[in-house]
Amino acid sequence: MSLPLPRPLPTPLPPASSAPPVTVLGECVADAFTVPAPVPGELALRVLPGGGPANTAVALARLGTPARLLARLSDDVFGRLFRAHLEASGVDLTAAVRAPEPSTLAVAELDAQGRAAYSFHAQGTADWQWTARELSAVDLAGAPCLHAGSLALVREPGGAVVEDFLARASAAATISLDPNVRPLLVGLDVYRERLQRWCAFTDVLRLSEDDLELLLPGTTIERACDSWHAAGAPLVVVTRGERGAVASLNGERAAVPAPPADVVDTVGAGDSFTAGLLHHLGARGLLGGRLTGLRLDDVVDACAFAARVAALTCSVVGPNPPWASQLPLPAPAAGQVAGRAAG
Repeated sequence: MSLPLPRPLPTPLPPASSAPPVTVLGECVADAFTVPAPVPGELALRVLPGGGPANTAVALARLGTPARLLARLSDDVFGRLFRAHLEASGVDLTAAVRAPEPSTLAVAELDAQGRAAYSFHAQGTADWQWTARELSAVDLAGAPCLHAGSLALVREPGGAVVEDFLARASAAATISLDPNVRPLLVGLDVYRERLQRWCAFTDVLRLSEDDLELLLPGTTIERACDSWHAAGAPLVVVTRGERGAVASLNGERAAVPAPPADVVDTVGAGDSFTAGLLHHLGARGLLGGRLTGLRLDDVVDACAFAARVAALTCSVVGPNPPWASQLPLPAPAAGQVAGRAAG
């Protein structure tokens, strides 16, 4: 049965500064983009601070949600770049580990649509060396949400330690996960095997349509969502670039369009979407625990807001999410709400 669409989006509500922070766990990556070289025959690179979890933490903080990043930050030139960028955006780094290993570097090539293909320099770098001792020192008391994913969750030796940390944290905090599939670094079989296990402790699973095609080639969004619901994840959101997103809450689904955007590149768009989603839910007191009080209308409103945040990220070079003051006035949310899936 079709249901009426939600009301126009209300103005985002930044939480009080005393609110416990959303905690983000994962990597910081130096994103290098080619730029015109001053000398023929040479290659010039512009390096920007990136990495999916770091981008999400920055976007959360800029939107007004207190955000704390659990990262292993090198003391090399890129590590210093990361610290300056994160602190300037208001991200709490008090729980970050000062790591002796070098930073991870990704060289991005953009296609005509601004989509990036990466080559990674990630062997033995700081992001994947988490130990149980390092994470046991983290206090999550009162944290409404723990967001993680991307490579820190699958790269060894730290991946298993991170997974165990998330599973324990799920007893009290909402767990948000973005697998951000990178088959050049980690085999697809690893993602496929672990994702079913992750769903058992995950409350919000956000992934892109490209991720879905890599993980489950030829599978519809509806079938994939039902599989992940069955494995334990109550909310699944699949982002589809300029075609918006599909949200599925325990099988009840809605399509949310993307606003028009002048796309420079799409780097960091998914991370900004996730931040917008979590910010909107958190500002309305909907994070914490297993989302038992969440309604589909709440999810559609949050996804529409998240899509506007992602669109602004696409309008500038690199993973540079907007500040709350840069967001346009709310526009009416539009989408089609489908009934609960059969089966």
